[in-house]
Parts: sequence; C-alpha cells; structure tokens
Amino acid sequence: MRATLRWAHADFRAHRGEALFVVLASAGIIASLLLAGALFSYAANPWQRIFNQSQGAHIWLQTRPGADPAALSRLEGVEALSGPYRTATSTVESRGARAAVALRATGVRPPGTGRPLVTSGSWLAPQDGGAARAVVLESSVARSLWAEPGDTVRVTGQDGAVRTLRVTGVAEAAEPPYRAGGGPGIGWVLPETLDGIAPGDTGQSVGLRLADSGDTDFMVQRAVTLLGADRVAQVTKWQQARAEAGGDDRLLGQLFAVFGLGALLAAALAASGAIGARVRGQLRDIAVLKAVGFTPGQVVRGFLVQHLAFALLGVALGTAAIAFLGARIPGRIGDAAALWQDLPGYTALMIGVPCGAVLLIAAATGLAAWRAGRVPPVPVARAAQPSAAPMTALGRRALGLRMPPALVLGWRSAFPRRGRTAVAVGRLALPLVLITVALVAWSTLDQFRGRPAQMGLPAALTVRAEQPGGPSEEELRRILADVPEVAAAHPGAEMAALVPGQTGTITLRGLGTAEDPYPSAVAEGRAARGPDEAVAGQGLLDLLGVRVGDWVRMTVEGRPQILHIVGRSIEPESGGRIISTTVDALQERDPGLRPDFHALVLTDGADPRAVSSALDGAAGGTLEIRETPNPADRLEPARGVIAALIAVLALIGLTELLTLIGTGVRDRGRDLLALKAIGLTPRQIGSVIVTAAGLTALVAAVAGTALGALFGMWLVDAQGTASGMGAGIAHLPPWPVLVSVVAGAVVGAVAAASLPATRTARRRLADSLSETL
Repeated sequence: MRATLRWAHADFRAHRGEALFVVLASAGIIASLLLAGALFSYAANPWQRIFNQSQGAHIWLQTRPGADPAALSRLEGVEALSGPYRTATSTVESRGARAAVALRATGVRPPGTGRPLVTSGSWLAPQDGGAARAVVLESSVARSLWAEPGDTVRVTGQDGAVRTLRVTGVAEAAEPPYRAGGGPGIGWVLPETLDGIAPGDTGQSVGLRLADSGDTDFMVQRAVTLLGADRVAQVTKWQQARAEAGGDDRLLGQLFAVFGLGALLAAALAASGAIGARVRGQLRDIAVLKAVGFTPGQVVRGFLVQHLAFALLGVALGTAAIAFLGARIPGRIGDAAALWQDLPGYTALMIGVPCGAVLLIAAATGLAAWRAGRVPPVPVARAAQPSAAPMTALGRRALGLRMPPALVLGWRSAFPRRGRTAVAVGRLALPLVLITVALVAWSTLDQFRGRPAQMGLPAALTVRAEQPGGPSEEELRRILADVPEVAAAHPGAEMAALVPGQTGTITLRGLGTAEDPYPSAVAEGRAARGPDEAVAGQGLLDLLGVRVGDWVRMTVEGRPQILHIVGRSIEPESGGRIISTTVDALQERDPGLRPDFHALVLTDGADPRAVSSALDGAAGGTLEIRETPNPADRLEPARGVIAALIAVLALIGLTELLTLIGTGVRDRGRDLLALKAIGLTPRQIGSVIVTAAGLTALVAAVAGTALGALFGMWLVDAQGTASGMGAGIAHLPPWPVLVSVVAGAVVGAVAAASLPATRTARRRLADSLSETL
C-alpha cells in the first residue's frame, strides 16, 4: 500500500495539469448540478418561495366584530402575529372585470410577518394629496382585474357608494390565490381609506406564524377556543394555501425532474470521460509499473485512490462554491441559490447530489482502473497495434479529387472506428438532446401566448350580462357587434353534470350554435356539427374510460343527457374534465335554457384589455367581463429556469467536448508525426484537429437536436395527457433556432479545438516510445 501511495503522489507531481483539469471538471459538474437543483426548487415551489421570503403565517383567521385577535400572541407556540388588520370585503371593478376583495387596513410600512412582496409598483405611501385613496392588490387579483400600477379601480363600499382607488403596486402573498367564484382576494389600503369604504365596525384578519408547522391543527383549535367559535368567520391553514397555489407545481416538478435526471446522467458521463481519458494517457506509465513488479491489483488500487481523491476534492470545491458564493451570482440563478437554503429538500440535495456524483465517479473510475490493470507490461506490443482504421476507398478517392487534405484527414480522424465514434458522438449529443427538449418546452409556452386558439383558447374574453340593469340579449348582441375588434361572439352555457353511476362531477358546456359553431381546438377526431355530437377533453375520456366515437350518458339537473363524442379537444381548464356541445343540443333537453355568457373571439392583434374597456364603456359598466385564463401565465416562471438550465447543460457539454478533443489529440500523436513526415505544414496539421472536432460536434449536434425534438414532443404531450389537457400541445421551436443550436455547437467545438490544435501543430515530435504508445 505504501508503494501504491508513493506512486500516486509521484504521478500527481508529474501530471499536475491533467489532475487540475479532472478536479476542476468535477467541481464544475457538481456546481452545475447543484445550481440545477436550486433552479428546479425555485420554480417548482413558488408558494414555498413566497412563504419563506415573506415570513408567511401558517394560519390566517378572519374574525367577526368584537373579537380580540391580539390575545393570540400569548398562546404558547405562536412565534409572531401578522396584524390584526381591520378587514372589509368589497367589490372591485376594472375594465369590466369584477372581483370580491378583502381590503386590509395596514400601515405605510409592510409588516414583518406575512409581509406582502411587492413585484411591481410600490407600497402604500403616507397620506398627502390623496395618497390615502390608494390600494395594493395581490397578484392573482390584479391579473383578474387587468390592473397594473397606475391604474384606477372602482370600489363599491358597504353603503353602496362607488369610490375610486389608484393601484400603487402589485404584491405576492403566501395565501390562497383569487379565483372567480371562490373566496375573496386580498388588497391592502391605509386605515383612512378603509374608513371611507367601511365606516362601521368591521371584522379583522390576523395571521399566526408558528414555531412548529406540525402543530397547525392543534393551534387552530386553541385559537378558536380562545376567541370563541362564534367570533371566528373563517380559518385558512398553510396546507390549504399551498394546495390551491400549487396547481402547476406537479407539472413543473415532473418536467424539471426529467431535466435533472438527464443532467445528472450527462454530468456522470462527462466526469467518467475525463477520468477515462487520463487513464488512457498514462498507458506508458502503467506498463513501466508492471515491468518493475506492480501487480494488477496494485495498479487498480493506485488509480482508485488517486482519482477518488481528485473527485472528493472537486466535489468539495463545487459544493462549497455554491453554498458560499451561489447567492452572489447575478440574475435569477443567484436569486434561486439564495432562496434555496430555506426551501424544502435543500439538505437532501446538498448531500445527495455530491454523494451520488462521487458514487458515479467511483464506478467510472473502477471501470477505468480495471482496464488499466489489464495493460500489458510490454509497450511494444501496444505500439504494434494500428492506431486507426485504414484509409477507406472513399477517402482515397477524395484525396485523388484534390479535396483539401485537412478535410479528408479530419473526417478520418473524427470517425476512426464505429464503436468509438458512436460512444463519442453519443456522449456529446446527450446535453444537446436535453437542450433541445428545453427549447421545445419554451416553444410550447410561446405557442400558448402567441397562438392561443390552437391550444384550446380561441376565446380571449367572456362576457356576462347578469348585473342589475344589464342589457337584454338583443342589446348585448348589438353592443358586441359595434366593437370592431370582436370577430365572433358565441353564446354559451355551463353546468355541472353527474357521470354514470353518479360517482363524480364533470363540466357540461354548450358553446356556439349549429349555424355558427365554436372553434374548438380538436386534436383527434372532428368538431361537433350534428345533433347530440360533442367533443371532450382528455381528462373526461380518462375519467369515464371512453374513446372518441363512444356515446356517453350523464345526468344534468335530474335529467339524462346522451351525447356522441366525435372528437377530443384540448382543454386547459378543469383538468380536462369538460365535454362541449352546442347550445342547440342543450336546448333540446331543456327548451327554456338561455345562454349564461358569450365567448368572444377577437381579431388578430386585438388587445383584450382595450376591448374590455370599450365594452365596459358601451354597456355603462353593467357587464361582467373576464379574461380567459392562460396556462402560460402560471408557467411563466419556468422561462427563466429553462434559460438557466440551457446554460448549465452547455457547461456540461463543453466539459465533454474538451475531454474528447484532448483525448483525440493524445491518441493520434503517431498520426501527427506521420503527417509531418509526408510534408503537411503546421497549419494543415492544426486544421486536421479543428476539422475533426468540428465534424464530431456537427454529427452529435444533428443527432442530438433531432432526438431532442422527438423526445421533447413526446415528453410535453405526455405531461399534457397526464394533466388532463391532452396530447397535441407540444410545438417544435422554429427551424432557425434549431439551426442555431447546431451552429453554436460546431462553432464552440472549433473554438475549443483551436488552442490545442495550435500547440500540437507547433510541437516537435520525436519518433520515440513516448509518442508511439
């Protein structure tokens, strides 16, 4: 063992540059994986991120007048209180959209516990010149009202009077988001503003931050007992808020988990490639060791000890760099690294990723060390082996046609044998596969934003005329027809229906008429045109266990409804548990049925907010106008993560590329000697090395991009099927983007190979044992 350690130490001193490359490669790969984990946690746990940043409350209580919420601070286990805040629920209107909002009276400085995180605009300012008539809206409320900082909203007070408030900011809070038809949203105003809206005695809202989140249920019981059950109007626990806010976490989590596993595999291959390359570069030293009496077991142990030490050092450096310096990285990556320490799973990933990487590196090192133990002690035997395959007939013909020698010899150098070529191309193509998959996800999000009609969202607005004094059906049609940006207005009705066996509830929707059908996005089959025909979402097909072409029976308000499913539509809402037919088909069952709303399809380029404002003004504020929810809004944080993921994968690919270039230059030392002997200039020899690297990268990029496009389409469609939205939502990136990926890989390979090529071409080669092994 002593001799093994002494040889390992001597080898390290003789090959410090190679050892430094292995350590830095391991550190960079570990840092990339940890940053990927931070980004995944940052994007897939939005509610937890907001909760940690805002020092969120585990319990929110809405009390009735007369309660004393301040007494809750004396409960054992309560770490801090947020509030209490005087609270009054009012109706807020903007651009025809309405939302019930619980307005909380707060100060000019955000509270320390349950602090709203202002994402745009500013917090409430002290009262001067009407600043008291201002409001900060929670982000989901602001989206529902199309309100931005600087806009004016109308608030209906408890006395029925309408007041105007100026939106000064939009904030995020770790509380249940607002959804139309659900509970009220949240807004923050100054006490003077709330006095004008609700001058009487109001209830209060108070948040409890607990020392132990596991005591939530017990603390709710104690709080209700202390205040009195008759004085507590509503209780909201953090589990409920997380569940309601995390509807898209599962989709993001599954998508990023695939990326994470792929990045881990790519990193493991890159690390093992670097170690294997170093072992192949020391074949002469191994032969000498065996010649002086080292056994194969001693050689294996020497390589294991040496490279495991390098791996542990690299892993330690990469982990320490992210732990201490990750938060200082500019941009979203630094933000994710800073918040990651407070998110669930931080400790597990910080321990599991380095340990897993060390195990993978140990396995790769063991394989390479086993191969080193089988090296023969006679170097001449290896030197007698041909270093490359003989020149093919195609190569000889290319030389005969006076093609540039660098191109012909570079092709031969890039693809010497099928086995080695496939391994090199596969290892380099894997990061490009994952990059292309990420681009497919990005392009799909762009499709939801740019072409919503093809993604199941043809109608941008929904209009209801159910307000007191609202227009009649004929007046509403005339109002809609007078707005030029409204391309079509389809009447609609929506109701709950019981599935066969009455074991579940689905949404039955009537949209459009037989003469003017609704333009549903049909991914399979055809649109509903005849009587009793319908299209259904993937979630409904899975729930009922039916396929396109089957008949389904459901119960609506005690009456049977039988429909023929002729197509599968893309349904982003309600988990895809929607079946859509025409209003005519529903009126056959219920002749007294009248449309509940109108779905508005706008002209190309029309701004939904401008159209909403025009409709609201034309109807005198008597319409309820809502924007159709777009999944792209909820998945918007994924864009930054995808961009950062592409950078991480590019770093892993660069590490693999440098390893392949170094291995190729070293393995072809005897060929370079022969090229000099036949008269090639240093520039031509350098061109051969650069051409070989470029051709290898080109083949890997083409193969990786093609496979990534196919795998990305399948993955996104599989996620759409699992979420109930249905397959058919995946969209390939534009071809210039794919071409730029291939071009970037080739340019990067050429740039990375330029320096080794220059150094190798200028080196004075000697026909010695050191160059022929």
